[in-house]
Amino acid sequence: MRHHQLGLLLAFGLALAGCGRQPEAPATPFKPTASIQELMKALVDPAADGIWESFSTTVTQAGVEEKRPQTDEEWAVVRHHAITLIEASNLLLIEGRKVAHPGQKLDDEGTPGLLTAPEIEQGIAKDRAGFVAAAHVLHDTGVKVLAAIDTKKPEAVVEAGGYIEAACEQCHAKFWYPNAQGPQYGRFNKAAKP
Repeated sequence: MRHHQLGLLLAFGLALAGCGRQPEAPATPFKPTASIQELMKALVDPAADGIWESFSTTVTQAGVEEKRPQTDEEWAVVRHHAITLIEASNLLLIEGRKVAHPGQKLDDEGTPGLLTAPEIEQGIAKDRAGFVAAAHVLHDTGVKVLAAIDTKKPEAVVEAGGYIEAACEQCHAKFWYPNAQGPQYGRFNKAAKP
């Protein structure tokens, strides 16, 4: 009888311990749907272009034409582009996000020196810390652009905005086309200075 009671007590204790156990949390609470290529096309590229295209100087026979945000609403649009760029850099870092969906080719696949999506994913997996660092450079560059936008000084935005391409190319040169040769590649291999 004593063994029976001890067995029941042990079974009851194990049952209670099992009830109190929390289900194992997934590695990440996020459910990435878009590929890195899609994030680039939908968020990163349009945000960077929106910043760059808000400022220009054109010299014509009639004189110099300066394009700059003039109103609070125009500055707000440029600011929204910077916020999109900053937060897109965080989205790039979500674990499990693919470079391209299975079976999908990169838009410029076949370009000499450009790796395939699986090769890029292998490179990111081998140097996840380097990929994270590159995304952080883009983030920090975006923060500098945002701070410049908040001053509403066009020269400050243009200067800070110039580092966006360097931040992008630094990552691309390392993960997308690390073996490419020629002046069009590697021009931004030096660290971006946000």
